[in-house]
Amino acid sequence: MDFSKLNNFIDYMAKERTPGCAAVVTLNGKPVHKYAAGFADLETRKPMTGDEFFNIYSCSKITTVTAAAQLLERGEFLLNDPLYDYVPEYRHMMVKNANGELVEAKNPITIGDLFSMSAGFNYNYNAPSIVEIKEKKGSAFSEVDLLYALANEPISFEPGTHWQYSLCHDALGGLISIITGKKFRDYVKENIFDPLGMTESFYHHTPEIEAKMASQYRFVANDPTQQNQDIVEAQAFGTRGAGHFENVGVAVERGHVPTTEFDSGGAGIVTTVSDYAKLIAALSCSGLAANGERILAPKTVELIKTNRMNETQLKDMTWSQLRGYGYGLGVRTHIDKAKSGSIANIGEFGWGGAAGSTAIMDTEEKFGVFFVQHTLAPREEWYQPRLRNVAYACLE
Repeated sequence: MDFSKLNNFIDYMAKERTPGCAAVVTLNGKPVHKYAAGFADLETRKPMTGDEFFNIYSCSKITTVTAAAQLLERGEFLLNDPLYDYVPEYRHMMVKNANGELVEAKNPITIGDLFSMSAGFNYNYNAPSIVEIKEKKGSAFSEVDLLYALANEPISFEPGTHWQYSLCHDALGGLISIITGKKFRDYVKENIFDPLGMTESFYHHTPEIEAKMASQYRFVANDPTQQNQDIVEAQAFGTRGAGHFENVGVAVERGHVPTTEFDSGGAGIVTTVSDYAKLIAALSCSGLAANGERILAPKTVELIKTNRMNETQLKDMTWSQLRGYGYGLGVRTHIDKAKSGSIANIGEFGWGGAAGSTAIMDTEEKFGVFFVQHTLAPREEWYQPRLRNVAYACLE
């Protein structure tokens, strides 16, 4: 394989669009290429090596849906099960209509809705019920508490009818904790990180981790109308035009990890590019790791990457970098080359994170890519489609 195109793209990204970035490519479950460019710290001009720790934000969701899919395999639940079978507080949910009127939902939220962002939740950590329980629990506030709090908030639509990026996967992490009787991070460590030899992936920072982290920046557009400070909205709508990078410290942004007891299924993992690539490699090989450990059955990975969106939901997912993609169990999945304009195989799947991490997985080629940068408002709409094309162009 010739990785010159990928190296050149990473060089360009580090020169023009982010202080520094790195990628690991895997094939048949094993790393075959690693490359880094730019700076881990822009102010001191410290070179990026690719060995730094990064907040990967929503790329954490790939771990969460893998963990939940393991429970599906073990018969702990069905995707069509009502959530209230496991958390009775969800039996009577209220839908808030466009005019603000509250009406009781006709359909229950299912566990499948949590996977596929169709439960009707939003991404508001400051919802009254969440603020109330955070104030009550203080430093003990956990992912399970969030799941219970969301049951007291009105949802945005009838469950299963629309797609809305939200706290669904944080709720899914809380459900995993309830079903297994373990802290979410402990379940993940025992069933994913340890079997895959992922010794540099964690749910919370320590001073030792922070000492090895790449500095975290925010891209700030010169045009005030493009200065999107909400990191989720920046993923969805992009941040365009010229600008500069602002050092924002290494902490996870926007309250995604409010306490050391809150294991965020949606945004909590801090890791290195080589370590997280082990999970990407295993999923690219239909659940089988290079060390012989199987974390999911092939048929389960096939289900994860199967599009679950109807025509209405496809219209809801307006992110331009996902044109031609559907959504499976917590991942984008390529369904239409004509619409995407991508050379990626149909069935390529993955997700990205608010600071610019991106996973590309392909079970047909047994091909995986994990790309990292540490830049909030990373302009996904520009780099993600290009990264996928460049990565596939390296395949022979």
